Amino acid sequence: MSEIVVVDAANVVGSRPDGWWRDRAGAARRLHQRLVSADIGTVVLVLEGAARAGVAEDESDRGNGVRVVHAPASGDDAVVEVVGELTDVTVVTSDRELRRRVEALGARTVGPSWLLDQLPD
Repeated sequence: MSEIVVVDAANVVGSRPDGWWRDRAGAARRLHQRLVSADIGTVVLVLEGAARAGVAEDESDRGNGVRVVHAPASGDDAVVEVVGELTDVTVVTSDRELRRRVEALGARTVGPSWLLDQLPD
């Protein structure tokens, strides 16, 4: 696995029908907490829309291994921007168009199940 894992939070959260749509900020916060508790290396968590209220970008300053990026508009565009700034990246998403865009930049891609299988409950 690569050194940096970029997480398309909306896609990962949306991959499990657990009621996330009623509390997008809470779902983002729970995913962030699980990522902080996991041992998967450096992570960039990209949040968009209402999910941004769940985790402040300054959480990145706490030395927990998870950098939080708030997408100003499209989460996919923010993921592509992050990938364009990095090397040796794996993007977690099942979005076909996003996969195509980041693979064109040299990133590897995996689906949400790969990530969720590695996270503590």
